[in-house]
Amino acid sequence: MYAVIKTGGKQYKVQEGDTLRVEKLEGTENGEIEFNDVLMFSDGENVTLGQPAIEDAIVKGHILEQGKGKKVLIFKFKRRKGYRNLRGHRQQYTAVKIDSILV
Repeated sequence: MYAVIKTGGKQYKVQEGDTLRVEKLEGTENGEIEFNDVLMFSDGENVTLGQPAIEDAIVKGHILEQGKGKKVLIFKFKRRKGYRNLRGHRQQYTAVKIDSILV
């Protein structure tokens, strides 16, 4: 049994017990979270597609961690002009463990 959910502008295929990193969401660690944008659900035999989302379908989970990803370096350079620019970025994320899929 699995579902496809949409959060943070991305789509994720999830099953009960899965752990995934999504774009930063509001909430505290060990807090409950619900995903209402369930795009698809499959129980192994039947597949239900939403248009665009399935009514009354909810994926429940809890927040494991709020954190930052690895640093990404952005280096801009123009030859022979003495222009060099170095910046770094760390994307914030939320680690979520999926508890149940309700349709």
